[in-house]
Amino acid sequence: GTEKIWPFDIVPRVIESSEWEYVERGLKQRIHALNLFINDCYNERKIFKDGVVPEELVFGSKSYREQCNGLRPPQGVWCHITGTDLVRDADGQIYVLEDNLRCPSGVSYVLENREVMKRACPQMFSGLRVQPVEDYPERLLEMLQYVAPPGVKEPTVAVLTPGLFNSAYFEHSFLSQQMGVELVEGPDLVVVDGYVHMRTTQGLKRVDVIYRRVDDAFLDPEVFRPDSALGTPGLMAAWRAGNVAIANAPGTGVADDKAVYAYVPDMIRYYLDAEPILQNVPTYQCGNDDEREYVLDHLDELVVKPANESGGYGIVIGPKASTDDLERCAKEIRNDPRGFVAQPVIELSVVPTLCDGELAPRHVDLRPFTLLGAESYVTCGGLTRVAMVEGSLVVNSSQGGGSKDTWVV
Repeated sequence: GTEKIWPFDIVPRVIESSEWEYVERGLKQRIHALNLFINDCYNERKIFKDGVVPEELVFGSKSYREQCNGLRPPQGVWCHITGTDLVRDADGQIYVLEDNLRCPSGVSYVLENREVMKRACPQMFSGLRVQPVEDYPERLLEMLQYVAPPGVKEPTVAVLTPGLFNSAYFEHSFLSQQMGVELVEGPDLVVVDGYVHMRTTQGLKRVDVIYRRVDDAFLDPEVFRPDSALGTPGLMAAWRAGNVAIANAPGTGVADDKAVYAYVPDMIRYYLDAEPILQNVPTYQCGNDDEREYVLDHLDELVVKPANESGGYGIVIGPKASTDDLERCAKEIRNDPRGFVAQPVIELSVVPTLCDGELAPRHVDLRPFTLLGAESYVTCGGLTRVAMVEGSLVVNSSQGGGSKDTWVV
């Protein structure tokens, strides 16, 4: 593997606890509604029958897995771990930019950023009641043990990684070490008599819960991609039989789709009979004829996103795009309307950042992490991602962004 520098800004982002309580309530509300939606998608499908969400939108998603139809995972939890991207607009309002439910990454950097700050600047913490983040691995392990198959008293948990060439391998190894569980790759697991086991120096040992960091398509070559060397043959059959829990559950990505994202406020009203606490960014569906025409007429004013991409890839920021880029984007939208959404440009708030020895404003977003088990839990703060380039709105680490420690005080 190639080691890479992780750009870290020493100036923390500070959030008052009163504001964070509001955000926390909104995130818990959102994750409960999304979990009910995923379960409904693969079972009763009431939300489609009642006309709240168009079924063709969901069944046309690349992340929809028909192999999950009729399934109910242990304890009824589908989205065990969620990373929600939040932004603050010019009006001061906090908005949900997107939900990440497939294999959300970044929480290890929340913990490492805090550790770096405590080592480098211990005096900054004196007299300030900064809420801790160090309990996340313990909370994660408790949640994973809770969702174990019924009847398992002391569940064995393992973290499934694609391997050291994955960009998030540091996080996989870090979390497994912090939880005190095994880090395994697909070939380390084998399904025997319907149960998942891992190969050890003492022989086979049963695994009850798998925290998977492998995409659906590579989980099981017998069910998804037959050429996958990252998964384990028979894994889906063991899951379907209720003999192993997988977090996040296969098929969860259907709620990760940016076209489905636009309907989350409706899901909250439908399933929870409540108004959304956190608001969505207004979103135009390019699959809708009228909205697509509006998007094509205002491409230079909007941000266009592929519905199923992550990591900032494929995004076109209209005001900063060239004429060629806009023409290429318009052609792609016409060729695959369902595959794109558009949103107004959210400027993203700025915070003081150390740049070449001086403080300067840089755009940021925030990714808190929510766990759903016996009860829901939200990290105190989260991963503040910062665009290190002046004026840039792209904060993703894969696109050159950095991060800050986030203080809830």
